[in-house]
Amino acid sequence: MPKYLVIVESPAKAKTIKKFLGRNYEVIASNGHVRDLPKSTLGIDIENDFEPKYITIRGKGEVLAALRKAVKKADKVYLATDPDREGEAISWHLYYALKLENKNYSRITFNEITKTAVKDSIKHARDIDMNLVDAQQARRVLDRIVGYQISPILWAKIKRGLSAGRVQSVALRLICDREEEINLFIPQEYWSLEALLDVKGSKKPLEAKLIGNKEQKIEIHSEEEMKEILSYLKGKEFTVEGVKVTERLKKSPLPFTTSTLQQDASSKLNFAPQKTMRIAQQLYEGVNIKGQGTVGLITYLRTDSTRISVEADAAAKEYIKEAYGAEFVGAGTVAKKDDKKVQDAHEAIRPTYMTNSPASIKDELSRDQFRLYQLIWNRFMASRMAPAKYENTSVKIAAGDYRFNASASKIAFDGFLSVYNINNEKSEGNVMLKSIDEDTKLTLNDLEPKQHFTQPPAHYTEASLVKTLEEFGIGRPSTYAPTISTITARRYVVKEKKNLYVTELGEAVNNMMKKAFASIVDVNFTAMMEGLLDMVEEGKVHWKSVIENFYPDFEIAVKNAEKELEKIKIEDEVTDVICDECGRNMVVKYGPYGKFLACPGFPECRNTKPHFEKVGIPCPMCGGEVVLKKTKKGRKYYGCENNPECEFMSWQKPSTVKCEKCGSYMIEKGKKLVCSSKECGFVCSMPEDAKEKETSGESVSK
Repeated sequence: MPKYLVIVESPAKAKTIKKFLGRNYEVIASNGHVRDLPKSTLGIDIENDFEPKYITIRGKGEVLAALRKAVKKADKVYLATDPDREGEAISWHLYYALKLENKNYSRITFNEITKTAVKDSIKHARDIDMNLVDAQQARRVLDRIVGYQISPILWAKIKRGLSAGRVQSVALRLICDREEEINLFIPQEYWSLEALLDVKGSKKPLEAKLIGNKEQKIEIHSEEEMKEILSYLKGKEFTVEGVKVTERLKKSPLPFTTSTLQQDASSKLNFAPQKTMRIAQQLYEGVNIKGQGTVGLITYLRTDSTRISVEADAAAKEYIKEAYGAEFVGAGTVAKKDDKKVQDAHEAIRPTYMTNSPASIKDELSRDQFRLYQLIWNRFMASRMAPAKYENTSVKIAAGDYRFNASASKIAFDGFLSVYNINNEKSEGNVMLKSIDEDTKLTLNDLEPKQHFTQPPAHYTEASLVKTLEEFGIGRPSTYAPTISTITARRYVVKEKKNLYVTELGEAVNNMMKKAFASIVDVNFTAMMEGLLDMVEEGKVHWKSVIENFYPDFEIAVKNAEKELEKIKIEDEVTDVICDECGRNMVVKYGPYGKFLACPGFPECRNTKPHFEKVGIPCPMCGGEVVLKKTKKGRKYYGCENNPECEFMSWQKPSTVKCEKCGSYMIEKGKKLVCSSKECGFVCSMPEDAKEKETSGESVSK
């Protein structure tokens, strides 16, 4: 019979840890939190010092019963939930739910799920850290008060189903403010001038850009100014005034934090933050690797630290030395010490075993797991490697009073770029510069003036929003993904080709929040609150003091909002689908599972229909519209709007192009068209006009 009981959050984590601990240990998962504030009420006694009222989460009865049974049999209980505020709070709730007051128990934490880390954590078992618990309680209570007292106002003044939050409302404001910046932006005209110069012995002309005159750099703001310069340069001799060769070092990148992982996964893999965190959680908890069993492949995924353990640093450098050579081993880039927002509770995100290279375990991982693991592994290895070296050549060219510059950049030593190329950097510029000196004769081939206009700020993407939230100190590593998911699910913003756009509903909510709850959506105020929560974690501030100082002004704002805010009506999107029961045009509504069509005559007419997205392609079988549908398990497929009368169905997007061999419809697979008939199998390239329409987001037709 096992003497020791270890309680973790997830079954996957339990399976991995069980392998390390042996027969004397029983490892059971709590499946996350077992107690929380009630959903139906505020759950906080405002009159009694903001005391939270926790209850057992619905559906956790069987889990708790199994845990209590295991606790009775065990000589000692180890609470091994995640090593952060949330994990500490789960352990604290388990302590009370399992009545461990008179039981031999300890709290253990580990930054990676490896045999060494898990066994070492048992040697360094401790009590529950109440500062961490209180920091989580303060955040939970603050968020509950804000959400439960503002959301009903939004329901009453705008529409049902809306929500507000301490972090989500600030994220929405950032997006709205950026949208306003873009709308108010006035483009400014400017010009550039490039000289194409022939060099004896070279087939390709030398490209040189105008940088200024003898005294200073200049900016060209109009066509008239450009014409004056072109007129002056007419007939002028171009001569080499100086050649300068310099070496530039590009430092290796820091290893991933939660924020930078989400940003890089978004830009390189096109993963949404929530997807990145879900897959990273799988890699952290353990994957079954042939010959190794279930292994945790990365360290803890919620961190804002770039610190690396001495052991991991040494192992990485040894690996680099053997795989690439001693000259590729670097000192390791160190983060600036002056960032007060970094908690440094954990290491950066890194592989647990350096020998588990992405290529060696590719067959054991799903496609998405492999791609994310490869990104993490490459970034960590790059962070331990030597800087890349560039040889920069700059040629200064005189033409009367004006000065031009021709430059080239060449990678002299790959360094970390051999495993992790941040911006697909490569040697670029004028390749013939090495052969040019001050005696080189230059002949003007052509002058190319170009008109430009300044561009507005870019729309936020999920990656850039995460970066901004982190820079302002809003939220913490665990909150970025759910914050973005919430404002998207509430339809405050929509995502189009990676960009986030504010909806009419989002603007209405943001305007109301700015008017009635200015402090809640104030970036600096929210960052200050995060700082106070950090001070609670450090034991410098009592958690209830944070709530006590916040609530009085907030309560006044809520009462004023209830009295003074006017109602705003958001019109539903009207479709051309006619209600079968009353003949009205149906409107788009949003439910827990996404869009659906409803009759605007509700409650007199309660007719609803599924909402299917049209893809702009006629059905190959009946000529009706092809629409995007989902199976009961959520898998997307293409079907006919006339189903069940028409039985057309395809997992791949159909094309209007017919097969040249058998006449069946073709389906799109990447840049190829494949015949839908299994007997035929004809393959051809997608027509050029179809590629262009695909790139622009239009439907393909022929």
